[in-house]
Amino acid sequence: MSTATPPRPRPCPAPQPSPARLSPADVVRTGGSGLRSRPMRVFLSALGIAIGIAAMIGVVGISTSSQEELDRKLAALGTNLLTAAPGQSFSGGAARLPDGAVEMVGAIDGVESVSAIGKTDAKVYRNDHVPKEVTGGIGVYAARTDLPGTVGVDVADGRWLTAATHRYPAVVLGAKAAAQLGVYEAGPDAQVWLGGRWFTVVGLLGPNELAPELDSAALVGWPAAEQELDFDGFATTVYARAEGAAVSDVQQVIGATANPENPNEVNVSRPSDALAAKQATDDALSGLLLGLGAVALLVGGVGVANTMVISVLERRAEIGLRRSLGATRGQIRTQFLCESQLLSALGGLGGVALGIAVTAGYAGYQGWPTVVPLWAMAGGVGATLLIGGLAGFYPAVRAARLPPTEALAAA
Repeated sequence: MSTATPPRPRPCPAPQPSPARLSPADVVRTGGSGLRSRPMRVFLSALGIAIGIAAMIGVVGISTSSQEELDRKLAALGTNLLTAAPGQSFSGGAARLPDGAVEMVGAIDGVESVSAIGKTDAKVYRNDHVPKEVTGGIGVYAARTDLPGTVGVDVADGRWLTAATHRYPAVVLGAKAAAQLGVYEAGPDAQVWLGGRWFTVVGLLGPNELAPELDSAALVGWPAAEQELDFDGFATTVYARAEGAAVSDVQQVIGATANPENPNEVNVSRPSDALAAKQATDDALSGLLLGLGAVALLVGGVGVANTMVISVLERRAEIGLRRSLGATRGQIRTQFLCESQLLSALGGLGGVALGIAVTAGYAGYQGWPTVVPLWAMAGGVGATLLIGGLAGFYPAVRAARLPPTEALAAA
């Protein structure tokens, strides 16, 4: 009886070694090696990204710095100043505020202080030899002694009109008026020819954002204007400071209070609204510039994509060699994707630094505080990484799909 030979056991296949994993440091090192080998191309590609980011950071930073300066000015000047001025009469002529308008406005509930100026027909000159037909555009106004406290006037040199000087030929010049007349210091030796006689300049005003009409004005005391300049005594602009919570209520009734018989002939304004409107215009322009910055960033992204595609074509031998040595498609893809991200990050960081420098330079030139929001800087870097990822995705996939033999043969 024969016995069957038992089948030999099949040898187990040797386990295939799994591809080595690349650590994050290895990924960054391999991605950076491609950048170091082509420094000029990398610089130009990163520059395209940097210009776009710098434009966006600069626009946001300058706009934010301008807003900060506006907020600072409004905090110093206040947003509770209201003005009432005569408009046009029903017949189309020039209207005027009635006598006692200042006192009536001051009696409104919620009004903290009130003052006024009145325009005269006088002209002011540097000396008495200037022809009378040359006016220079400087208005001469009668002013009350309580004007600085209401409007927030800043006296840059000398002093404001007082009870001792407002009855005499003394004048305070606005900032532009003083520069136009060539008067840079107040004092007994500083005089201007005003209304046919000499007036002593006792004070010079600083610029005023809420009452720009005072910048180009020569201001004399109310009694002196009536005595020396034939001023009729009627106010042409009434300034009122209202309590913060009562600004809207006072604004609604100030016109009817200043001229009860003809309230429609009174123009009421809130000077701080003009500053806010100017800021809104600046914001609209900033939006346009942000769009241009986004276009520049897109162009930079196209430059990154072009650089990476060329890099893949030039480095086919390297890709084939790495694949032959066991690198997987995923590792090749990660390498080139990391390279595009590093390239974009270089441009992004450079663009943020450049944008901050531009903002600081412009804000310093304008005398503004330098403010660059953190979200803008973080958003700039994040946008570059996103652009780098999108721009490098196709070249990375293309590099990963190259067969080793074809890549080596093409090289």
